[in-house]
Amino acid sequence: MQDEQLRERIKAYPGTLTYIDLIRKNKRESAVLVVLMILLGGVIGCLIGGAIAMGATREDMVVSAAIGFGAALVVACLGALWSWFGGSSAILRMSGAVEITRESDLELFNVVDEMRIAAGLPMPRVYLIPETALNAFATGRDPEHAAVAITTALRQKLTRDELQGVIAHEVAHIRHYDIRFSMLMATMVGLIVFACDAFLRGARHGMVRGARRSSGKNEGAAMVVLFVLAMVLALIAPLLARVIQMAYSRKREYLADAGAVELTRNPLGIAGALRKLADDTEPLVEAANRGTAHMFIMNPLRKCRRSHGEKSSLFSSHPPVSERIARLMALTR
Repeated sequence: MQDEQLRERIKAYPGTLTYIDLIRKNKRESAVLVVLMILLGGVIGCLIGGAIAMGATREDMVVSAAIGFGAALVVACLGALWSWFGGSSAILRMSGAVEITRESDLELFNVVDEMRIAAGLPMPRVYLIPETALNAFATGRDPEHAAVAITTALRQKLTRDELQGVIAHEVAHIRHYDIRFSMLMATMVGLIVFACDAFLRGARHGMVRGARRSSGKNEGAAMVVLFVLAMVLALIAPLLARVIQMAYSRKREYLADAGAVELTRNPLGIAGALRKLADDTEPLVEAANRGTAHMFIMNPLRKCRRSHGEKSSLFSSHPPVSERIARLMALTR
C-alpha cells in the first residue's frame, strides 16, 4: 500500500468526520440492502407461482403468484430458523475453532472483556483457530449467544493495541447484530439459488400445459415471451442475490471499523492491525471457504490474499483495505 495514495484517500473525507457519521451512513445503506434481498426473494416466489399457472386464467395466475410469494416467505423462515439455532455452531466446526478458557490466555480474555464491557454486552465465548494466517471473525445469533474466534497467528503477531482493535471490530459486529444478518443473508442466497432451479422447472411445466390449453396465436406467443423472461431472471437472480450479499458485507465491514474506534477511541490500533493483515500473504485455506469468507475481518481466500486486500468488485466480500485504513486515519485529524 502506497503512503501517498493513502494520504490522497484521507483528504477525500471532510475534516469534521466522526465515527458516529460513519456508523449512521452505513446503517442506512445496510438496511436498504436487506430490503432489496427480501424483495428479490419475494419476486422469485411470485414468478414461480405464476410460471406453474402459466396458461390458466388471469385470476388463477394471480392466486398462484400470491401462493408462491407466501411459500417463499415460509421457506425463508425455515431457513432462518436453521441459521438461528445451528448456523454459528456449524461455522465454528467448519473453521476448526477450539474454545478456550480464561486460564488458557488471560490477556486475550482481558481484551475481550474490556471491549464487551465498553459495548455493554455479555461476555462472548472465545475460540482459537490453529492457523498460521492472521484473521478473526465473530458469529452467533445475538449478543447472548455470540462467539469471537481468532487465529493463533493473529494472537501472536499483533501488539496489544492492535489486538484490541481487532477484537473491538468483532465485538462491534456482535453489537450491530451483523453476526445474525450475515448468516441470514447467506441462507437467503442459498434459498434463492434453490428457488431459481424450481422456477425453471415450474416454467417448463407451465408452458407445456399452457400450450396444450392454448387455442390462439397471441396467447401462445405470450407464453413463449413469459418463459424466456423466466429463464433470463432465473439466471440473473442468483448473481443479483450474491451482489447484494457482498455489498451488504462491505458496508458492515466499514461499520465495524467505525464501531471499533467508538469502543477503543483509538483509530491507530485497528488501522495498524489492518496494515499487518493486508501484508499477510498466508491464505486461510483450511479454515475458510467461499460460504464463510465474508465473515472474517479480511477475506481469507488465496486469490484475495495475493492482492493484499485491494481487490474490489461487485463480488468482493470486503472493501479495499487501503480505503478502510483511509477512513480510520481520517478520524485522527
